[in-house]
Amino acid sequence: MAEAPEHRIKRLQMRSMRRGIKEMDLILSAYAEARLPQMDDAGLTLYDQMLNENDHDLYLWVSGQAEAPAEYAALIADIRGQLAEARG
Repeated sequence: MAEAPEHRIKRLQMRSMRRGIKEMDLILSAYAEARLPQMDDAGLTLYDQMLNENDHDLYLWVSGQAEAPAEYAALIADIRGQLAEARG
């Protein structure tokens, strides 16, 4: 049985706010709230896969200290963009 879209988004939002390091909790929970409801199935699948990555690697990618793998490059760029928007 397929997961209902609203349940999937809620599950991904919860995973976004319960990370290993506080910085990623804050960054990803804000991103999830702002962007996940508008994502299509492919986008949600990619985001779900990205959440399986190590928090320290994710932080390096989002902060620009390391290059994100090609499969996540556009998603990481969107996270950075949302973070910049939030900062005003």
